Amino acid sequence: MADFSPLHIVVTGGAGGLARAIVTALPGDVVHAPPRTELDVRDEAQVDAYFGKLERLDVLVVNAGLTRDAALANLSMADIDEVLAVNLRGAFLCVRAAVRLMIKQRSGHVLLIGSRSGKNGPRGQTAYAAAKAGLVGLGQSVAKEYGGRNIRCNVVLPGFLETRFTAHVTKKRLAEIREDHVLGRFNTAENAGRAIAFLARLDHVSGQVFTLDSRIDRQL
Repeated sequence: MADFSPLHIVVTGGAGGLARAIVTALPGDVVHAPPRTELDVRDEAQVDAYFGKLERLDVLVVNAGLTRDAALANLSMADIDEVLAVNLRGAFLCVRAAVRLMIKQRSGHVLLIGSRSGKNGPRGQTAYAAAKAGLVGLGQSVAKEYGGRNIRCNVVLPGFLETRFTAHVTKKRLAEIREDHVLGRFNTAENAGRAIAFLARLDHVSGQVFTLDSRIDRQL
């Protein structure tokens, strides 16, 4: 019989549209969604202190992220470092801190919010694509390392969501991206939130990458 007792969940990047949708989709659970002012994932000491004060953690959703979109030749090292610091290094720090707690519990689930950009790097997103590609390797390695301790780790690609995170995308580019969707429409933050809430309770799945939109990759 499925266990529907309340889960203790942390969603990083809590000020974003997807984070708010995830929280809304988990009304019966104990959910903490700290914004950057409360949990700056770039700060190792702050991350360790935040997770160190938790008594229990059933699910970590690594959602904090940012982009600095530009052609590679126009990206400064400061831009590249910032993108990697939030999207990849921040993920490492949060997952490491969470796993330490989950090991003691002998249970837990890490959900990494990835991006299609990590699979099919688009123009103008070299740093972001590289960081998101790294999450797949991180997630699968964590799944293999800690599966024997009943800790799962999966990656979720929520699809292109029309939120504040993507507000800078031009109408022309929006139309181009929409054309890649066989349904002719984007996923929504609300729908992605419900899917992530469902995935959080999957007890027997680990090391997988879940795509939540209607873009289809060629299968060789």
